[in-house]
Amino acid sequence: MPRVLVVGAGGREHALVRALKRSAAAPELLCAPGNPGIAADARLVPVAVDHIAGLADAAASEGVDLVVVGPEVPLVAGLADELTARGITVFGPSRAAAQLEGSKQYAKEVMQAAGVPTAAWSAVDDVEAGMAAIEAYPVVLKFDGLAAGKGVVIAPDEAAARAALESFLVERRFGPGRVVVEECLAGEELSLLAVCDGVRALPLAPAQDYKRIFDGDAGPNTGGMGSYSPVPGVDPERVAQIAALVHQPVVDLMRARGTPFHGVLYAGIMLTPDGPKVLEYNVRFGDPETQAVLPRLRSDALELLLAATRTGGLEGVELEFAEDWAVTLVLASAGYPATPRSGDVISGLDDVAAGIEVTHAGTRRRDDGAIVTAGGRVLNVTAVGATPASARDDAYAAAQRIDFAGRQLRGDIALRAVERTGE
Repeated sequence: MPRVLVVGAGGREHALVRALKRSAAAPELLCAPGNPGIAADARLVPVAVDHIAGLADAAASEGVDLVVVGPEVPLVAGLADELTARGITVFGPSRAAAQLEGSKQYAKEVMQAAGVPTAAWSAVDDVEAGMAAIEAYPVVLKFDGLAAGKGVVIAPDEAAARAALESFLVERRFGPGRVVVEECLAGEELSLLAVCDGVRALPLAPAQDYKRIFDGDAGPNTGGMGSYSPVPGVDPERVAQIAALVHQPVVDLMRARGTPFHGVLYAGIMLTPDGPKVLEYNVRFGDPETQAVLPRLRSDALELLLAATRTGGLEGVELEFAEDWAVTLVLASAGYPATPRSGDVISGLDDVAAGIEVTHAGTRRRDDGAIVTAGGRVLNVTAVGATPASARDDAYAAAQRIDFAGRQLRGDIALRAVERTGE
């Protein structure tokens, strides 16, 4: 029986644990540090995601056969390098390859060198240079480094742009770093993840997520308030075309540079009238896209991830996804994303219908046994159905059974899929 350690504590990691649990190999699953929901599916190892030496020590002492790294922080900090140096198999890119997410500027430079279509951009170090670089409004301003999904501002006018630049460069909201000033693209967003073995990029099923906190894409950006998969109009042939355009050239370039990419390459894409253009790359499974994509995966997740750790290991691999639709809803805490509140008691977790997948994202167990909120995004509720409407209805019905003070839930997740398919 293989032993697998998943690193992380959120909904994405819970979804990964659930997918690995379905493997025919029946792996023994561990998660560091995990959360109360993951504890029902894996043995928890109390090591923080940013404790690189501690995670490597835990993997070694537990004798794991594979480490699956969920969040970007340990990848950018070099966890994969440390594990590899100790002879431990890891699914996730090296520190050098993880700069595709660790630095927006680096990612843009790679896109340019690889010939990947993206928005016009420039990198700046001070507010006035940023203002001078803006050619039209709205404009997209991105903090160069990691910002937990909150380092992007779409500024509609000069005042908003200056405020964002001052937040990033003067107040240093996310620490020292540059800002990428980027053309604002129009179109429809698409999330496409590809599993990579250093040579090949093998795309997963497409998904769409919802970044803004309120219905109708209003309010500030978040880490994601919901997602669904598949996506109307993006069939397997279209998926292959997009992956050949935006994933494979990057994998080829990284290999040529001596920094081969192993792991998941997430492309956030805008489907513009001029074709797909990349908004950003992430170097790990998306959240909450993973929660909608993996329940549809019929191929063995453990076999897939292990194959990707070997150079060229995905040769001949073809993935199978269910024809069903999956809809994921995010239940967020009061005050999220600006000032998320913690400690509110969660009720109704035992009242959710069978077949609904509830993954924990920001929860903790109190001394008295109660499950309480412990983060901005608290829970994910995923339903799978034959049509987007049935999956959506089941997801919302289940979500309404779960409650906590100040709970935030968008009401329009996957509505566009229902409208476009008429199903």
